[in-house]
Amino acid sequence: MGAPGNSGRSPANRGFVIVAVLWILLALSSLAIIFSAYLAASARALAASDVSLQTEALVSAGVELTAYQLTLTDEKTRPQYGAFQFGLDDASVSVSFTSEAGRLDLNYASKEMLIGLFVVLGAQKDSASEYADRIVGWRTRPTPGSENVEAARYNALGYSPRQGLFTHVNELALVAGIPEAFVDRVLPFVTVFNGSPDVDPKIAAPEVALAVDKASGKQQGSFGASTLGSNVLGSNAPGSNAAAPNGLAAASQAPNPQSAASTAQSPCYRIAISIRFRNGHRTTSEAVIALGDKVEPYRVLSWQNDLEPRSPVLLRGRG
Repeated sequence: MGAPGNSGRSPANRGFVIVAVLWILLALSSLAIIFSAYLAASARALAASDVSLQTEALVSAGVELTAYQLTLTDEKTRPQYGAFQFGLDDASVSVSFTSEAGRLDLNYASKEMLIGLFVVLGAQKDSASEYADRIVGWRTRPTPGSENVEAARYNALGYSPRQGLFTHVNELALVAGIPEAFVDRVLPFVTVFNGSPDVDPKIAAPEVALAVDKASGKQQGSFGASTLGSNVLGSNAPGSNAAAPNGLAAASQAPNPQSAASTAQSPCYRIAISIRFRNGHRTTSEAVIALGDKVEPYRVLSWQNDLEPRSPVLLRGRG
């Protein structure tokens, strides 16, 4: 018969029970830790999603307000640039807009204009001329029946040149012979939305305005004499019959930038939207819109969120 007060469990059994309880407590504590981590991650994900939704709504509001301001006036009195601010919920939004007429269009800028910009950005004259030739070759459709010399340059690269209009400025990185670092320097000054060989120097960056001066012959320096007899697509000889990439007559010639600059206009506008939330979070977005008519006031051509600020580009080759 067992000793008085003994429940019938041996010390070994009691030890087993204690170990089992400890394991259960450990499992429960691990589950609590995992659950708390899951809750924290979910809260962060929901917060990030909330900020993303807020950002998209605020950018849309900035685009809508810009389009509204621009459509209040007719084409002749429409501002080429502007800025405004507004607050919504817990965010402060700064909006600035500029016509794409302030940038060189990769599809229509003359070879002289491209060379001028490249020289201003620090390229040697020979290199600048080579870069311009490659851009013209990329965007120009070869004449039917002729040897496609430009395509042969890309055989070693494993792809063919578009030989049509640029669809995005980042496509410039695919053009043979242009260093990647130099492409990064060029991108802030070019576009595919201007739709014209003209540039308005009043709203253009100093680098672009200087390139216009060089192409018009106002400044010679390392760029050399102006040769504005070439066509819009940059053929080397005046009156060249090279086919335009979009089927336009190649006999059309680039107008003198000096005379055309004052009338340079574009229906496209680049909108920079900076958002500052009350919690200190900041984000910058950029959109390009094309103004339309009363049925469709505008179309969004490009939209980028969370842009990184670009490093300032130092002017070179002013002489």
